[in-house]
Amino acid sequence: MLKPEGTLWVIGSYHNIFRIGTALQDLGFWILNDVVWRKSNPMPNFKGKRFTNAHETLIWAARGQRTRYTFNYGSMKELNEGVQMRSDWLLPLCTGSERLKGDDGKKAHPTQKPEALLFRCLMAASNPGDVILDPFFGTGTTGAVARRLGRHFIGLERDPDYAAIARKRIAQVEPLAVEDVTPKLAKRAEPRIPFGVLIEAGLLQPGTVLSDPSGRHHARVRADGTLSAANALGEHRGSIHQVGAAVQGAPACNGWTFWHFEQAGARLPIDHLRQQVRAGL
Repeated sequence: MLKPEGTLWVIGSYHNIFRIGTALQDLGFWILNDVVWRKSNPMPNFKGKRFTNAHETLIWAARGQRTRYTFNYGSMKELNEGVQMRSDWLLPLCTGSERLKGDDGKKAHPTQKPEALLFRCLMAASNPGDVILDPFFGTGTTGAVARRLGRHFIGLERDPDYAAIARKRIAQVEPLAVEDVTPKLAKRAEPRIPFGVLIEAGLLQPGTVLSDPSGRHHARVRADGTLSAANALGEHRGSIHQVGAAVQGAPACNGWTFWHFEQAGARLPIDHLRQQVRAGL
């Protein structure tokens, strides 16, 4: 049922998750991450004979090692206040008004998952318009979140009472606008251009003298892609970054923006030449 580029999420506790992981690997799936859902409000261990079981494990797997799968890295980073999202998620159990109740006032489903958990999974690994399959639909948490985020879904549930609750629940969900759920694209990594490529391409000749923006520091380009310089701090030879830091007595330096060359009477950063090379790739 899973498309070649699709991924699978499965959640379990210590009772079964290791067996499931083994089964997935035996079937040829490639595990991308095991995510630990740390429960901020776990059920206590009343007998006091073990540690309080305060987490569940989610396995995120692709069809194979070379599968081209969806991962909305940019959105996950923004969701985590601009920091890479880690594989341990601190989220509360499903409580309060989110917890569905039956006519008797008791929990409608014993293991209803919080929508926040499914929100994160679907935002990370799918896009608006994708189809999400949940073969253990329960009371429809996956469907409710999928509808809200503009995804389609298929839910399978053998218990007619749970299925009825899920239908009613999902019918009340208002989908978000497309522009509000479109994932943020991660910035595409630009190709790495070593400084020596500028020399090989003839954009800089060995012997060319580079300077800093103020014209205070100078360095000479060498044929092997290093720079050489001398000042009151001594003689220096190395990469554009190493020599830039050395002449300033600084711990680090971005040589691409520090070192400049002369062109038509103007002083330009050597990064200008690097962009020319990238434009031609």
